[in-house]
Amino acid sequence: MKKIVIATRGSALALWQAGHIRARLKARAACEGRELTVELLVLKTRGDVILDVPLARVGGKGLFVKEIEEALLDGRADLAVHSMKDVPMQLPAGLILGAVPEREVHGDLFLSERWPSLDALPHGARLGTSSLRRQAQVLHLRPDLKIAMLRGNVETRLRKMREGQYDAIILASAGIRRLGLGAGYQEELGPPRFVSAVGQGALGVEMRADRDDVRELTAFLEHRPTRLCVMAERGLLAGLDGGCQVPIGGHASLDGDTLSLAGMVAEPDGTVVLRRLARGVVTDDAGADALGRSLAEELLEAGARRILEKLYAEDSEGCS
Repeated sequence: MKKIVIATRGSALALWQAGHIRARLKARAACEGRELTVELLVLKTRGDVILDVPLARVGGKGLFVKEIEEALLDGRADLAVHSMKDVPMQLPAGLILGAVPEREVHGDLFLSERWPSLDALPHGARLGTSSLRRQAQVLHLRPDLKIAMLRGNVETRLRKMREGQYDAIILASAGIRRLGLGAGYQEELGPPRFVSAVGQGALGVEMRADRDDVRELTAFLEHRPTRLCVMAERGLLAGLDGGCQVPIGGHASLDGDTLSLAGMVAEPDGTVVLRRLARGVVTDDAGADALGRSLAEELLEAGARRILEKLYAEDSEGCS
């Protein structure tokens, strides 16, 4: 294979991710003495167009991948690079997650030009986020804060904060690091105080199931520990029926063959935050998925079922 086309969104972060995989593919080919041309097919997804409505109201995860997956299926692209937190639980027939590279930092990041930390924000401060998961955990810690919707790419969100539209915002640490951006004050938010989104910080390389040539070409990108952690997190989300954006968090870590998975389900207003931890020996995708689903059942029995049923009923018109 002398040419490969990568489908990607057009945001700076998406282009960085696709460019990172392109660079690794080209470097590998050069080391092996092969010629390889890698082109980017930049596509606009529905999630890039609808910027004035919370994600949970317009379809959640699938908003950022549908048009890209169509390019894979119709042959315009050979592979796609996604943020794993944007990838729906069910892939379209004929597509597979061919490789999961090593994960970047997984946590969330508090950013402000005036205030050094979440705890330091003054009473009634305006904090920007479009994530119900972040909203719930923030309000659990600081019920006095005013949460305001924040959409747009990373640069747009930072600009709005610098213009004074928000006293602070919360973004994924991985995106800020990858783009080399930041703010005057930053605070890492991580477990146990803050649980990140399922798949956050990880990339996924998607391709057609019948493209053995593409799978072989990208096999070196696979980082087995990251895949097992992501599969456990996605098992948790599947067990909670996490189809649209809901206040669910999950983060896994691997120590040898022992996988630890933290799970969280919350009321959007932060009045209730349920957290549970599961550990087990995991050696394959099925085992990771089973651990995640087991933790989901534990959370459901602890009260998550009531929270989620209410949310799904309220947001049913916005899910697709």
